[in-house]
Amino acid sequence: MGAAARDTIFALSSGALPAGIAVVRVSGAQAGAALHALAGRIPEPRRAVSATLYDQERAMLDRALLLWLPGPGSATGEDIAEFHLHGGRAVVAAVLAALGELPGLRMAEPGEFTRRAFSNGRFDLAQAEGLADLLAAETEAQRRQALRQAEGGLGKLVAGWRERLLGLAARVEAAIEFAEDEDDVPALAPADLAGMVLLAADMEESLRQPPAERLRDGVRIVVAGPTNAGKSSLINILAGREAAIASPVAGTTRDLIEIPLSIGGMPCLLIDSAGLREGGGQVEQIGMARARGAIEAADLILWLGPPGESPDRDRSILVRTKADLGKAGSGAADVATSTVTGEGLAALRDLLESRVRSLLPPADGIALNARHRERVAEAVEELRAGEKQGDILFVAEHLRQARIALDRITGRAGVEDMLDALFGRFCIGK
Repeated sequence: MGAAARDTIFALSSGALPAGIAVVRVSGAQAGAALHALAGRIPEPRRAVSATLYDQERAMLDRALLLWLPGPGSATGEDIAEFHLHGGRAVVAAVLAALGELPGLRMAEPGEFTRRAFSNGRFDLAQAEGLADLLAAETEAQRRQALRQAEGGLGKLVAGWRERLLGLAARVEAAIEFAEDEDDVPALAPADLAGMVLLAADMEESLRQPPAERLRDGVRIVVAGPTNAGKSSLINILAGREAAIASPVAGTTRDLIEIPLSIGGMPCLLIDSAGLREGGGQVEQIGMARARGAIEAADLILWLGPPGESPDRDRSILVRTKADLGKAGSGAADVATSTVTGEGLAALRDLLESRVRSLLPPADGIALNARHRERVAEAVEELRAGEKQGDILFVAEHLRQARIALDRITGRAGVEDMLDALFGRFCIGK
């Protein structure tokens, strides 16, 4: 452990000031000394007591509640002291300044409390990622999924795979170990081959589930169609505000307009796009090119044009707009709407909610992000390669590499290349 990791750190660990209460947290070997220096005492473990705080000049700082949480049974695995202060900016600034004057203490860096908890085995890397997502959650679906991961849901899934993998590896290694000579090494047992096939299939099933990024960043819904189809008017109705300029002039929308919103508690990104038509000026042509790119990248398309011209029927909801004008349109639409009378809007919202829900991880499932999927795919590749090997020595190596790939998900193997980026997402007090 480096010198920086041995430092005792402190920071404001509660919300923005001013507030009713502000919590200043201290973690490290000097946490008890910090309590004694400011409060003149160290309270009983895990029992809140009130005390008057003083700086080194014996000037009164605040009347506060103290908590003493000795390690390793604390959030970071180290000794922790907490000062529950009156939540004024000047009060907190004075206490932080007094802590900064004590020997061996320094201000924490972003995510440093959480990184110490990870380093001290309080949770694994996947749980740390879940905590980061929980802090950033804005919708109910995001909160549920992040909480499940922060509570170790992904770690338990990976641990189950790892246990099966270790069982296979142990039997293979035993077969190699007890062979009398190199020429006497047996082939892979049929049961072990079946175990590898089944384990790889289970991992592949997890890779087929909707990705975590879609839940974190929102389902991308592009509203597309020809010019003057009513896209911007529909966008404004769905967003509940005047997010896009609605005009009877064709080609009003030239660029992509992105509106984050929640549909049924699920995160979505609604995108207004330029109307598609032949011709148009240079700027409009650029807008249409961007619209086509957005359609290509969309998770779901609200297509307001002729149903037969939908760019991708499987990803589309076909919407006939301006139903109040009595236009039948060509082909069968999924829903007919009018932003003037409100006709069909409730049905469209219900249809949207159903389609969005189908594109997100199930409420009781575990979603893999890009890093997790990459590692699981590596493990699957090693298992599939092992299945095809006739030499059990090579099988043993493929099993070892598969285990390393899984260990990188939870941080058992080297992951220093991404730790700084992960913990940098946290605020100072985390």
